[in-house]
Amino acid sequence: MAHIDLPEELPGIRGPMAFRPETSKPLNELAEVLLRSENSLTRGERELIATYVSYLNDCFFCQNAHGGLAQHYLACDMSFIDGVKKNANGSPISEKLKALLSIAASVQKSGKHVTSEQIDKAKSLGATDLEIHDTVLIAAAFCMFNRYVDGLGTWAPQDRMFYVNRAKARAEEGYANYNPYN
Repeated sequence: MAHIDLPEELPGIRGPMAFRPETSKPLNELAEVLLRSENSLTRGERELIATYVSYLNDCFFCQNAHGGLAQHYLACDMSFIDGVKKNANGSPISEKLKALLSIAASVQKSGKHVTSEQIDKAKSLGATDLEIHDTVLIAAAFCMFNRYVDGLGTWAPQDRMFYVNRAKARAEEGYANYNPYN
């Protein structure tokens, strides 16, 4: 049961967004730019960063909603996504993405935990300033999104296939035109 009177039929972030649509518009526009706009990081990689931070924050809804999208974009299965969440450094992803996930994990703790060594390593592996910027902002934004979802005590479907099955439609819809009732 949510801490405030949210639409009961809408899980996760969808309930708070329906509750206060005037705040959902800029939040969704931010997500659209960070996760879907033209970028040298793929949509799958950016969704994976969001998933990883949400996992570190123990936000069930966000890690599975964005994990489903990452799975869709990366054409992989949930065991692959779970493997990255549990052991990014041991996962079969690029060294550059591992370095970016390390930065995201530091941001999840505190922006001050990001080190020059982490940035230098990411750059040495080919990360651009834009990719580093967007990684930090995705991580920071998802700390906010995770706290928004969990701070209001929203509910989340526990069947992870719910998120996998919605991923294709969510990928096609995007965030900017998001309707919480769809």
